[in-house]
Amino acid sequence: MFTGLIAEVGKIVKVEKGIDSAKLTIKSHRLMSDIKVGDSIAVNGVCLTVTSYDNTMFTVDVMPETMSKSNIRGLSENSLVNLEPALRVGDRFGGHIVTGHIDGIGTISSMIKDDNATRVRINMNEELNKLIIRKGSVAVDGISLTVADVYEDGFQVSIIPLTGKDTTLLNKKIRDKVNIECDIIGKYVEKLMANDKDEVSKKSRVDRDLLLANGFI
Repeated sequence: MFTGLIAEVGKIVKVEKGIDSAKLTIKSHRLMSDIKVGDSIAVNGVCLTVTSYDNTMFTVDVMPETMSKSNIRGLSENSLVNLEPALRVGDRFGGHIVTGHIDGIGTISSMIKDDNATRVRINMNEELNKLIIRKGSVAVDGISLTVADVYEDGFQVSIIPLTGKDTTLLNKKIRDKVNIECDIIGKYVEKLMANDKDEVSKKSRVDRDLLLANGFI
């Protein structure tokens, strides 16, 4: 589990691509003093497992499923990535609950300076967008953010200077892809509502013909 509070911006130093998979070697400073094989690290919000490391960098494997559903597939040497180690017992909890399992990809459609903040609008598909609520939480490339506004085709967040400095988000350009993980609470609510609709739908199949066929009338 993660919190969406980025610990460090790392740099991709090597990309080894398979047919549909990849192995990434990432340069880091802050994380290297307390890292071991098997640790979970969120890379742009994607939960990946450390397979090897040395004093200055670590390596992770990326499976085909992850490659197909995240912006990891677009990374190359010298790409900057947001890094966050998994939450440990006793760690201070900030941000919001982030699982590291990406729901989909959004596309940056505008970045507008607003005094000391930057308003970033992200477009995405309807299925994802229905899980976004105004003033709710969303993880964008692993960054815990508050939704400022919701539109038919996406949402908007406001980036404060500190978040801009400590993450990769303000280095993005229009039409860049970002990983989206919707708030897990919203996903559970959506699931419960879908189940309720299924129950209503099932009940609605009981009509006069069904009752006649089964001898009730």
